[in-house]
Amino acid sequence: MDENTKTDRSPNPVDLHVGARVRMRRKFLGMSQEALAETIALTFQQVQKYERGSNRISASKLHEISRALKAPVSYFFEGYGESEAVEGFSESESEQFVHGFLMTTEGIELAEAFPRIKNAKHRRRILELVRALAEDSED
Repeated sequence: MDENTKTDRSPNPVDLHVGARVRMRRKFLGMSQEALAETIALTFQQVQKYERGSNRISASKLHEISRALKAPVSYFFEGYGESEAVEGFSESESEQFVHGFLMTTEGIELAEAFPRIKNAKHRRRILELVRALAEDSED
């Protein structure tokens, strides 16, 4: 297998991004893969493949998904390639990391739950715990 064949089998970055946005929106709505699949007349396995970017979403299916998830089609492309469109703009490594984190299930759940913690002392302790755990994983 040559290098070009390997690249051809890798998911397209656009498909990865769109799939991740589908997943994020679905999770924000508290919808299961099964429920989305049923709404758009697919299997949940197909929804999984879309969300992972391993299968490309057709335009008609993306339209159905956008209706099921109550979001405009453009929502699924937001953030992709926008940094190249603005001359002189460069997204920092931290910003890229935060965006990647927020595209994960855990990131979504933490982003939703953390602001609901009203006690500032508890929020600081949680942050201290996360920092400590991150330091431990670096060793």
